[in-house]
Amino acid sequence: MRVVGGELGGRRLATPTGATTRPTTDKVRLAVFNSLRHLGVLDGAEVADLFAGSGALGIEALSHGARRCTFVERDRDALTALRENVELLGIADRARIVPGDVERSAVAYRSAEVVFADPPYGYARWPQLLSLVGPALVIAEAADPVEAPDGWNPVRAKRYGRTWVTFLARSPAD
Repeated sequence: MRVVGGELGGRRLATPTGATTRPTTDKVRLAVFNSLRHLGVLDGAEVADLFAGSGALGIEALSHGARRCTFVERDRDALTALRENVELLGIADRARIVPGDVERSAVAYRSAEVVFADPPYGYARWPQLLSLVGPALVIAEAADPVEAPDGWNPVRAKRYGRTWVTFLARSPAD
């Protein structure tokens, strides 16, 4: 796996051993970041990468101009790969790694402007997770389109093979 674009484009990423994570493919990351570039939301943004795994989404965001990224991950092997990637890419000054559960660590990412959420397929706590997110654009990756709970609007949803990527934004009244 590699960084697909931006200042770190082409650099290789360490991936966790075992089958506990499902890395976002290069094709999906390329499509997501093309969309985000079109929306103009990454330059100087505070972002969060929830269920971070190797950190590929947050690292990609930093490569495309995000100011800072908070990575939240609880799997030990994934944390090892994530820490290795942050160190080898020289982005430690722009990265904050929070080991632990995404819902229990909400205070760490509440101020993020763009949130990437790529939980294991079958994750069913989207309403609870979205209730913890501040006024951010959320990019949700799942086996099916993520339904927007009250207070959220779907911006777009697109399928890439067996992965759905749904962009969600808070409703204006919230």
